[in-house]
Amino acid sequence: MLWSVLSAADPSPAPVTLDDAAQQANNAASWVEQNWSTWLSVGLRILLIVVIAAVLRTVVRRSLTKLIARMNRSAQAVEGTALGGLLVNAERRRQRSEAIGSVLRSVASFLILGTAALMVLGALNINLAPLLASAGVAGVALGFGARNLVTDFLSGVFMILEDQYGVGDSIDAGVASGEVIEVGLRVTKLRGDGGEIWYVRNGEIKRIGNLSQGWATAAVDVQVRPTEDLDRVREVIVETATELAKDEPWNELLWGPVEVLGLDSVLLDSMVVRVSAKTMPGKALGIERELRWRIKQAFDRAGIRIVGGPAALGDEAAPGDPTAGMAAPSALASPTSPQSLAASPIPPPATNLNK
Repeated sequence: MLWSVLSAADPSPAPVTLDDAAQQANNAASWVEQNWSTWLSVGLRILLIVVIAAVLRTVVRRSLTKLIARMNRSAQAVEGTALGGLLVNAERRRQRSEAIGSVLRSVASFLILGTAALMVLGALNINLAPLLASAGVAGVALGFGARNLVTDFLSGVFMILEDQYGVGDSIDAGVASGEVIEVGLRVTKLRGDGGEIWYVRNGEIKRIGNLSQGWATAAVDVQVRPTEDLDRVREVIVETATELAKDEPWNELLWGPVEVLGLDSVLLDSMVVRVSAKTMPGKALGIERELRWRIKQAFDRAGIRIVGGPAALGDEAAPGDPTAGMAAPSALASPTSPQSLAASPIPPPATNLNK
């Protein structure tokens, strides 16, 4: 009785017979036989997707690398010519091409591998709707959290693609100004006039003044006395500018003739003659200094005085003011004036000697 109760409370598993094992093996074999074709097709599809994605990614990256290398070789070939130094900066071209190539390679890899991953998940009959929704939410959250980084990156991409500035250019970026020494997708490095290095985020640059593109203008104001002969002044300036345009290295830096634009202003004690010239980008300051130097020397030889210069030997001394040595009138000068009477001492009272 007790044995029957214990057997009912803790039943032991029934022994597996040979017929049961054979039946289970037959069921598994039939299930595999029914689904092996599906597995094989899905596996071959996934393998094909992965192989095509890997080959396509390799081909695209190698093509972009060869294109960038060809651009760099063409820049180096042009750099050796006389005009290459004016039009092409090898380091600027190299950094720009490398940055563009890095962006293109990253975008191509992301698109190819991302598309392949979605196709593999689709081949495995995985529902992509929740995954895409989660990815969209995560992208929005990441965009809000790293909006400054995204802004810097996008600004850097467009600056490089549009070639707004490059290595060696002198720019005014608003927040800082100087010579560009490195252009990145997030940060631009500038070297200031004092040698300091500025790290400027691309997203903070609202406007850019490039001083190294196109051409520059050298403007010099010559201030002389109003009694000078204007024709003589023009003649001396033109002769000096002609000599400057023939000398090296100024003949390569000047991109046009030096022009005397005329009188900029006429005052009682001076008049200003404006001189202008079109120069190579970034070389206007040196042209202005050299032009001032030569004009001053030419004026000294021609006897033309600039305002504030030393007096010429033939100039006559202006008559002096006869009242310059006279003292200002004083109320105490007259002995009968109230001020003199008030300032004079009071005489002592007279004494009677007869008393």
